Amino acid sequence: MPASIEIASIAHSAPIPQAARVGPLLCSSAIMGKDLVDGHLPVDAADQVRCAFANLEAILAAAGAGPADVARLTVLVRDLQLRDAVNVQWLRLWPDAAHRPARHTSQHDLPPGLHIQLEFIAFIAPRS
Repeated sequence: MPASIEIASIAHSAPIPQAARVGPLLCSSAIMGKDLVDGHLPVDAADQVRCAFANLEAILAAAGAGPADVARLTVLVRDLQLRDAVNVQWLRLWPDAAHRPARHTSQHDLPPGLHIQLEFIAFIAPRS
């Protein structure tokens, strides 16, 4: 049975958890670029990218995981011009080219005001 992962300040308005963990498998729902502290959505697209990646980290931590556990990251952007801002955060989380998750970035018609959404699949191996 899935265990729902929630962080109140960035929760979805729909009854959808931010992530669900089943054993060692952790899958996210769409992660928006809301500010983790106050839950507001920044107007600036680059700020949303920074917040989305901070939210990804927070969700991973809430599930007992970290960036090293991510196997795949899907990045949906309103405008492909955001690739540079995404790459800054990508390289911050995964600086070692030999240890990065798979990634796919695509342009998507996101809801009004949203510039980015992230989705991930992670595998949380037992720690020794």
